[in-house]
Amino acid sequence: MAVFFCLPAILFGAGSEAGFRVNLTPSYPLGLWRIASLNRATRVGDRIFICPPLTEEFRRARERGYLRRGFCPGWLSPLIKTVVALPGQSIEIGTSVVIDGVDLPRSAVQPNDGSGRPITPYAGGAVPPGFLFLHSPFKGSYDSRYFGPIPADGVLGLATPILTFVP
Repeated sequence: MAVFFCLPAILFGAGSEAGFRVNLTPSYPLGLWRIASLNRATRVGDRIFICPPLTEEFRRARERGYLRRGFCPGWLSPLIKTVVALPGQSIEIGTSVVIDGVDLPRSAVQPNDGSGRPITPYAGGAVPPGFLFLHSPFKGSYDSRYFGPIPADGVLGLATPILTFVP
């Protein structure tokens, strides 16, 4: 009987070691994902798992429920995002995101979060060396539109969907 109750924990631990993660956030489809090895430099268009830096901004995001508990520093959950700008690229934030003078599709900036609380967008500027600007086209996404570029050294690997669905 004890094995029956321990089985979910054993499967969870084995899945985590193999790079499997369950996404329950509105940034990308819900379900089972895998962290695939990335043996090259990160490129625009890569969908990645990345640990957010342990900053006041991300602590506040955790308190507001934008992030879940996970294995990243500060027990933050890794993010699934797409890389849309690399170091040196220019970011402008208005009603949407503009990268090097080109509008980023599906990047409307929301004045309030899903609970109606005001959310402040990133001020814009050049992506600094060693940082990435991240995006998700899903409406409820908390991404670089709001927190700005984050350190590339937090990249865990490519985000590969295994068994996912959009509710």
